[in-house]
Amino acid sequence: MAEKSKILVIGGTGYFGKFIVKASANTGHPTFALVRETTAASTQKLELIESFNKSGVTLVHGDLNDHKSLVKAIKKVDIVISTVGLEQIDDQMNIISAIKEAGNIKRFLPSEFGTDSDGLKFLEPAASVYRQKSKIRRAIEAEGIPYTYIVSYAFAGYTLRNLGQLDAIAPPKDKVTILGNGNTKCIFMNEEDVGTYAIKAANDPRTLNKTVGLRPPANIKCYNELVSIWENKIGKTLQRNYVAEDQIMKNILESSDPLKLLLALFHGMFVKGVAALYDTKFPKTLEASELFPEVKYTTVDSYFDRLV
Repeated sequence: MAEKSKILVIGGTGYFGKFIVKASANTGHPTFALVRETTAASTQKLELIESFNKSGVTLVHGDLNDHKSLVKAIKKVDIVISTVGLEQIDDQMNIISAIKEAGNIKRFLPSEFGTDSDGLKFLEPAASVYRQKSKIRRAIEAEGIPYTYIVSYAFAGYTLRNLGQLDAIAPPKDKVTILGNGNTKCIFMNEEDVGTYAIKAANDPRTLNKTVGLRPPANIKCYNELVSIWENKIGKTLQRNYVAEDQIMKNILESSDPLKLLLALFHGMFVKGVAALYDTKFPKTLEASELFPEVKYTTVDSYFDRLV
């Protein structure tokens, strides 16, 4: 059996990064997580750090702004996966520089994990985020670094968990607010499945210098369909309150971050349908569920079963 590739996750203690770390460790890859010394000692991250240790994950002390520590960490592995948050997208230029100096990386997955970064129109401040992500793509390509871009669309934890109700921690059982007319298709992915697909793609020669889209057929739904599925689960009809696009745009202008950014992202995905453009806008994107049919992904229907 071929030796498993060594994987470094940068941003592994963040909301999404922990799913990548878990997927890597669970599939037997020697897994390294770059963490600041202050993070490793943080009581808030204690449970997560302990889970990493139990899974055999190696913690490597370093910082995105410490070039020497980055190069040292990168030289230990074959693959680098960045899951840094939106506020650190530009800091990935430091990762690119360190990868270039280290000279040993077989694949780099930058922090994408949303809709495709190239050529899509969002309102501000989401538009600026995607310009930053596109800039990182062009820098990777200019340096000749082998890459894979993962496009995973809408995280279930931000959309299905509360049926897109921004002020709720669970799906509603009486009334629901829907942005736009509720008929725009989007793609919803469980974060654990995104981690599984990302690790597989990072190690697959078919995905070298390619974009991989996570768009399994059972998870392509509009919001009206989501609500109907949830209504069937709870045996109750919800009052549907629709928010017109001009009101959404007004809300974006009048809001402050992080709500402002979230509303702009939701407007792009659930009103303008940027996630539904994959067939025409990005026909060369590889589809993860076709590449890896062995993955038993979480369907929207089964995700809602957990919440009943």
